[in-house]
Amino acid sequence: MLIDTHTHLDDTRYDDDREATIERGRQAGIGACVTIGCDLATSRSAVALADRHPDIYASIGVHPHEVKHIADGWYDEFRRLARHAKVVAYGEIGLDYHYNHSAPKEQRERFREQIQLARELRLPVIVHTREAQEDTINILREEKASEVGGVFHCFSGDAWLAKDALDLGFYLSFSGILTFNNAAMLREIAKHTPMDRVLIETDCPYLTPVPHRGKRNEPAFVAHVAKQLAEIHPELSLEHISTTTTENAKRLFRKLR
Repeated sequence: MLIDTHTHLDDTRYDDDREATIERGRQAGIGACVTIGCDLATSRSAVALADRHPDIYASIGVHPHEVKHIADGWYDEFRRLARHAKVVAYGEIGLDYHYNHSAPKEQRERFREQIQLARELRLPVIVHTREAQEDTINILREEKASEVGGVFHCFSGDAWLAKDALDLGFYLSFSGILTFNNAAMLREIAKHTPMDRVLIETDCPYLTPVPHRGKRNEPAFVAHVAKQLAEIHPELSLEHISTTTTENAKRLFRKLR
């Protein structure tokens, strides 16, 4: 069994075949998926999807691109959504200085607020960071995010970010990027990441792995990430990697079964 720890199954690109996509994942050995909230509407959609499927779980939160839209009452609604038995994490939250769809100062303020809310709710955090390594690590430290733990999703940073994240007690989640031809440095980081701190994900519908580049991504394709990890670790079997990453996901996302 594999667990796809980061999906966006509520995305409109699945509107014509969402149920078939989920079923293909099951047939490929995907035992569970976590579908991710990026704002209030997608958080509600993620929870609704989890409510309909026994093998889908949800996270809630506001992506750094969207924090400029946070309005009165949003955090109270997240508190309500968090009571659902299948909400396993708070995120994805963090900082993204590449696009700056929300102003950096507001990103930092909202990141702090959301870590504080995650700690109140006792939910691990799912972290998105891009071109914001120092601020991300500093805020996680200052807001004591290690008390609830979390994961750097779709990890594509450098060795220093990997070390900082691991020192905080966080997991690193590897996506289809690991299979890309130009990802030699990332594969080297994955090789030196302790296996008990590794998760796998698709981030579907984005970042489709080789050999499906150019197609819409989906949970079934997370198997290619696991296979790439097995190639990086020739001393480990694919079965061992599947079992270990599944156990890691269940350890972090405690409600996940």
